[in-house]
Amino acid sequence: MPEKFKKRILNTISGRDYKPVKLHQLAVALGIGKNDYEAFKQAFEDLRQQGRLVIGSGSAVTLPAISGRIIGTYRANPRGFGFVVPLEANAHGDLFIPPGSENGAMTGDTVSARVQRRGRQDGRQRYSGEIIEILDRAKNRFVGTVAKQSGRWFVIPDGKGFSEPIYIGDASAKNAGINDKALVEILTYPAAGSPATGVILEVFGKSGVYDAEIQSIIKQHNLPAEFSDVVLNQASQTAKDFDPAMSAGRRDITNKTVITIDPDDAKDFDDAISLEYDEKGNYILGVHIADVSCFVPMDSPLDIEAKNRGNSVYLPGKVLPMLPEVLSNGICSLQPQQSRFVKSVYITYDRGGNVLGRSYANSLIKSTARLTYLQADRIINGQTEGIAREIVKLLKDMEKLAKIIEQRRNKAGMLHLDLPETELIFDDEGQVVDARPADTSYPHTIIEMFMVEANEAVASLMDKMKAPFIRRIHPEPDQFAMKQLSQIVNAAGISAPKIPDRYAIQSLLANVRGSPSEYAINIYVLKSLQRAEYSPLDIEHYALASRHYSHFTSPIRRYADLMLHRLLDCYLRGKLGRTDSKEIIDQQQLLEIGKHITFTEQRAEEAEEELKLVLILQMLSKHIGERLDTVVSGPANFGVFMRCKKFGVEGLIRLEDLGPDQWKFDEKTQSIIGRCSGLQIRLGDEIPTIISAVSLPARRLSLGPAEPLGKQKTVRAVKAHKPKKTKNRRKRGR
Repeated sequence: MPEKFKKRILNTISGRDYKPVKLHQLAVALGIGKNDYEAFKQAFEDLRQQGRLVIGSGSAVTLPAISGRIIGTYRANPRGFGFVVPLEANAHGDLFIPPGSENGAMTGDTVSARVQRRGRQDGRQRYSGEIIEILDRAKNRFVGTVAKQSGRWFVIPDGKGFSEPIYIGDASAKNAGINDKALVEILTYPAAGSPATGVILEVFGKSGVYDAEIQSIIKQHNLPAEFSDVVLNQASQTAKDFDPAMSAGRRDITNKTVITIDPDDAKDFDDAISLEYDEKGNYILGVHIADVSCFVPMDSPLDIEAKNRGNSVYLPGKVLPMLPEVLSNGICSLQPQQSRFVKSVYITYDRGGNVLGRSYANSLIKSTARLTYLQADRIINGQTEGIAREIVKLLKDMEKLAKIIEQRRNKAGMLHLDLPETELIFDDEGQVVDARPADTSYPHTIIEMFMVEANEAVASLMDKMKAPFIRRIHPEPDQFAMKQLSQIVNAAGISAPKIPDRYAIQSLLANVRGSPSEYAINIYVLKSLQRAEYSPLDIEHYALASRHYSHFTSPIRRYADLMLHRLLDCYLRGKLGRTDSKEIIDQQQLLEIGKHITFTEQRAEEAEEELKLVLILQMLSKHIGERLDTVVSGPANFGVFMRCKKFGVEGLIRLEDLGPDQWKFDEKTQSIIGRCSGLQIRLGDEIPTIISAVSLPARRLSLGPAEPLGKQKTVRAVKAHKPKKTKNRRKRGR
């Protein structure tokens, strides 16, 4: 029990705005109830005995002081300096490493650094450091662009980590040419006055060509690409052996109306929906999920490979599946008019959307129809020509139930962040030529609500049965993070209570919906929340206002779901309580698996975001000097971050490029102020900009104002954001 509090305690005390308080005050700030206080106190005592926390002045809880030597992870800055992020948090925080004191360390390296005092400032002791030993290199292979200057070949690494050129002795060994994308292995690391040297291992093609860029991203993020022959052979044989007639013990519901709703380009259909009524008129929602567990035996080559991958990776224009396509797009996929094995969750609701009962079954289904989100939206809105009557009725009923569920969950405090996605438009050669907002029609919400309900239903069952399982947890934010959020939004001219609760956050998000500051405020809210992860620890999902939550509805593409399917199968066979069931995994193993699949999920997200950014920047690099409609998304002490509404990317206007004025960042108001003109640039202000430069290796977009700012003192040169006036009531969100 104490384990679930340790991470929350450390995250809170390590925060920049934490001010030392007594233990009972910390418990109040974290929302610890009386029933949990003893476990919370034990978690603190464990951390104190480990030396990770101390009792300081006034009996306040704080981190230990920085020692004369620390071990941590080095993060380089393109300007020459860097920081060491300590492995064990201390009261000082990250250690500044001046230029020339990195001694060959590169971003991600585990290093030992000597701590040096730099005097006092604002009543606080300042420190800097010098790296004295590199304990572990983070990586020795980098992806970058081949270049040549003064007769010497080198590779400029991609991304925002290590940015120094790696010199190559013989680029011709792999037939590399200027502007090629290549994988390079470092032979000697950079030292004082000497650059890194390396050898090219693989050439992917010319920079800017889609195939070369996507291969670069796969290598850079160490994504699994090809399946081994052993795995492919097992998958192929499994597909050949599949016989829908061998469905003994399964509930046959092939005669019922069941549909799938997915994106236009989807090939793996892993969820289907049915909806009926009982004799009292209550809803009976059926959520039918592809039964991947019956095709992927535990500890088989297929299972081991799926666990290692953790999840499918969805890159623009390409999918790296968790399972071979003969399964993911074949016998596991709930294709229309094909008999398929599923695990069914049935949830009975009253007319208010309250859960009256839940049941579970192994089933055999035959999907009646495969609809896209746009098709479903058209049908719901009355375009029903050529559509079977039972499908039209099912969709109308689904919409009605989803709205009732959504309303119930909103009342419980569910949060919905509006972070719009951008859909890229490619030409025939794989080049991005434009972008548009991704579809957000209501059928997306229908499926989202039903999947959340099914996930919650299975998690609640496992908790009731006291079975150890992988949960999807999202811890409650601490009051210090909420206080900082309040300060930021109030500085932007948007009213928020001093410490927002979940309903105040709902109201805040509703107030900015449709305004220029919507994206920035949603991002600040997201940063104030802790990150969702996979773990067996009994922690709620805060954003969904769900006490017990898991992932169950996408076993084709997520390993966490596959594990839960096996436990549900144990339950359906009456073996869940037996200790000899191999599907029952102990807590420590689940913790390790949870960490791994959380990592693979984050890796996939980062790869997708980076490739999308690269493709958009490539397109924008052909439009230098052209205009972009942008909105202030983050003032800073060195410039203003601007978000392009259409393409969903951020660029930077440096302070010196804003216009003829003396510009200064005011932390209190979170704005940029022109000293001469009095002009104030705030979060949400709309500023037309022009593209001044694009750096693909650094993933950087540089912007300038379309017209210089700061010329006049009394006239605002930007369109200020005025928040909508709405009552402080609970608003729609999902």
